[in-house]
Amino acid sequence: MIITRNSLLIFILLFNCALAQKKNKAVAEVDAVNPLIGTPAKGKGGTMPSVGPPFAMTNFTAQTRENKMKAMPYIYEDSTIHGFIGTHQPTVWMGDYGYVSVMPQAGKLAVLPEQRKMKFSHKEETAKAYYYAVKMHDKQGGSVNAEMAAAERCGMMRFTYPASKESHLIIQGINVNMAEDDFHNKSNKRSKLKGYIYIDTLNQEISGYNPDRTAYNLGPELPNFKGYFVLKFNRKIKNYGVWTPEAIVKNETEIYGKRIGAYISFPTKKNEVLTVKIATSFISLEQARENLSREIPDWNFDDVVQTTRNKWQKNLERIKIDGVTTDQRSIFYTAMYHTMLFPREFSEYGRYYSAFDDQVHKGISYNDYSLWDTFRALHPLFIFTQPERVNDMISSMLQMYKEGGWLPMWPNPAETNIMIGTHADAVIADAYVKGFRGYDLNLAYEAMRKNALVPPDHDTKSWGYDRQEWTGFEGRTGLSYYHSLGYVPSDKTAESVSRTLEYALDDYCIAQVAKGLNKTDDYKKLMKWSENYKNLYNEKTGFMEPKKYNGNWGGDTKLSFTEGSPWTYLFCVMQDIPGMINMMGGKEKFAAKLDQNFEGGHYAHNNEPGHHYAYLYNYCGQPWKTEELVRKHTRENYLNQPEGINGNDDCGQMSAWYIFSVMGFYPVTPGSGMYALGAPQFPALTMTFNIDNRLRKLEIKANHLSEENKYVQSVTFNGKLLATPFISHQELAEGGELVFAMTNKPQLHEK
Repeated sequence: MIITRNSLLIFILLFNCALAQKKNKAVAEVDAVNPLIGTPAKGKGGTMPSVGPPFAMTNFTAQTRENKMKAMPYIYEDSTIHGFIGTHQPTVWMGDYGYVSVMPQAGKLAVLPEQRKMKFSHKEETAKAYYYAVKMHDKQGGSVNAEMAAAERCGMMRFTYPASKESHLIIQGINVNMAEDDFHNKSNKRSKLKGYIYIDTLNQEISGYNPDRTAYNLGPELPNFKGYFVLKFNRKIKNYGVWTPEAIVKNETEIYGKRIGAYISFPTKKNEVLTVKIATSFISLEQARENLSREIPDWNFDDVVQTTRNKWQKNLERIKIDGVTTDQRSIFYTAMYHTMLFPREFSEYGRYYSAFDDQVHKGISYNDYSLWDTFRALHPLFIFTQPERVNDMISSMLQMYKEGGWLPMWPNPAETNIMIGTHADAVIADAYVKGFRGYDLNLAYEAMRKNALVPPDHDTKSWGYDRQEWTGFEGRTGLSYYHSLGYVPSDKTAESVSRTLEYALDDYCIAQVAKGLNKTDDYKKLMKWSENYKNLYNEKTGFMEPKKYNGNWGGDTKLSFTEGSPWTYLFCVMQDIPGMINMMGGKEKFAAKLDQNFEGGHYAHNNEPGHHYAYLYNYCGQPWKTEELVRKHTRENYLNQPEGINGNDDCGQMSAWYIFSVMGFYPVTPGSGMYALGAPQFPALTMTFNIDNRLRKLEIKANHLSEENKYVQSVTFNGKLLATPFISHQELAEGGELVFAMTNKPQLHEK
């Protein structure tokens, strides 16, 4: 940890850690989090060591490179830092927007990222969910210490300088770098974007706005979109200027352009500290200032650290684990941390900017929903870990429907049409079936029904390829064919097999809401469509295959699947698993095909379509194989090291799979209200949750769990023996005791 003259922070951290060890014989849950897990480019985890409370609107992190779609701001393998950025980039395959960054410097002023970068070592770096610190070294042998903390919409940084006649803080307000090798720059649309910075020497602040969206070509035009920022300092602004790539202009107070910044300069004594507060807003500069006054009203850095730490601890301790190793503890609570980052809060104390109609509204808002990924496990996990947010997250999607005409697919912050399907349907249906009603239910059904029945613009004219430039909402492209033919044809629409299968799942989910609302005709129609997956199963080959408009098999296999192959999507039918098993020849043949999938190396845990596959053995009488695979993949794909996530975490989905799997149950079918059992990986776990203003506790025990005892002999819930490897949400939501008796031999029968 970096030592500064202000030792209060260090004392607080050490005291809390010592207290936690004394009370719990383990570090507090929040201090078990390792934000560096998932940050290397090699592991493709797509995470960053950001600081800030759960679901923060703005993430503050060290910046090791110019981020873009394909690169996060922080990459573990990098050896230099060129800024500390307030970013809104949710994951490596999605864009940043409305960002702002700062960078300390001693010596001759150099403003561009490649000029101002300084070397650092992970040995001189501390990364916590609530605090980040690093020591950076320049080419002249000098060093600057940086510390960072954050609230929901505002950050606070403390830079400790060396003795220097000339020290600086460089501010970058926008970075539209068209020279960057990014295929989203090739349309040249971003080149027209320009930001603004103003140095106010009277009020001692630097403010501005940034209209950049690095995924600009994927969404609609948004004339009013801006990421506003206000910076305040604990010293007066005396020497200052602005800059562009072409020039540094001293004593100038304004700059307007697409790659611009400002700076302040001052002499420093050894260990002199500059503290910076950064406020962000998507509404206005005035709102940014209000956010700052609410969240960081004074200059007490340590208070910000402690407040954010307390928020994380309160959220993380909702699941307590016992009998685990230090590594298991760190892996688990880092996974929890990753599940509490997205979707991000997007409202600002009762108001929010909507990128769906480019206006400001009253209300609560969330954004950056990676729905193709997160409908599977993340949103079902929120039912237990974040029940107070579930209704607001659904209401936020309904607001997007009202303001833009459709439920979102992948907003960033505007719709981008990324991935396929309309899986907001699955998220809403799952919450509905599990008893959540704190949103406009009639509006929700209207929006879901539109997804199922109304073809989007350009439905039969658009090929719908991945990351296609914006021409309108894509939604269920090929829906007209899906209705008339019973499938999406491979010679008319991209990713046709995956689309057919996922549209069928979403139809099932909507049908469950229709059933609950007594919409009998809709229910029957939707359930019939939910069986459309059968139209693409080729009995001769034993795979889901592309089919042309004329009804003949055929089509480009690679282009007919989303991020995968015929193996990737063979078992993707979640909504009718018994029907899928019968279609494939019965339980024995189905299990044999599953064996081929796992034993033949076809299963890819690093991508989401197969995340439920390990649990399918429960449905064909071989639950012990599920238990083996849960043990295998919770260990192989999750490690307590930087390259500790096998594949992109995708806004918490990979981590949510891990949490469910080590607990011993998994939500295979959204909207069903049922969980498939697996095998718990910890001796004891207690989950506390509050639903309908009633605090409940679910205790999960794995009796006799050991390296050898990885199989489940029997399961009881509140003393009652479970006859099958399934349990309902209704039972678990009441709380109680779920006890697994573990053994060293597979139980060769259905539990």
